[in-house]
Amino acid sequence: MKRTQQSSAKPKPPTSKPPASRSRAKSPEATSTRSASKAKPTSAKPTRKSAASRAASQPRRAPAAAPLAAATSTSPASKQSQLIDLLGSGASMAQMMELTGWQPHTVRGMLSGTLRKRLGLNVQHQMEEGVRVYRIVEAQAQ
Repeated sequence: MKRTQQSSAKPKPPTSKPPASRSRAKSPEATSTRSASKAKPTSAKPTRKSAASRAASQPRRAPAAAPLAAATSTSPASKQSQLIDLLGSGASMAQMMELTGWQPHTVRGMLSGTLRKRLGLNVQHQMEEGVRVYRIVEAQAQ
């Protein structure tokens, strides 16, 4: 009968060197030439301006005198000006989507962000025959 050898053998002590397949150590000459070849030229990239210098170099926008004046000063061919003209008489979401070619969330973003907040227009909506109709309403004088 043969005796099978059991795993009672002592584990080998750890070596200080990693296995040869994982070793990445290179000779000193190879390391120095590699770092020299990867050196980036300093004049190849244009320097970036800081936020402060960009702000100083750009002219400031003048605040709009009146919200309606800003709305009418857009070019007649722009989708924004076409949408403002359409909202003067009232328009549904489907009509605004057809006019601009935008999806509903984009039209709502234009109504809320640009027309109401940025241009200060009074955009109201109401349900008419089961359809929500949006229109620009003149501000009432108090």
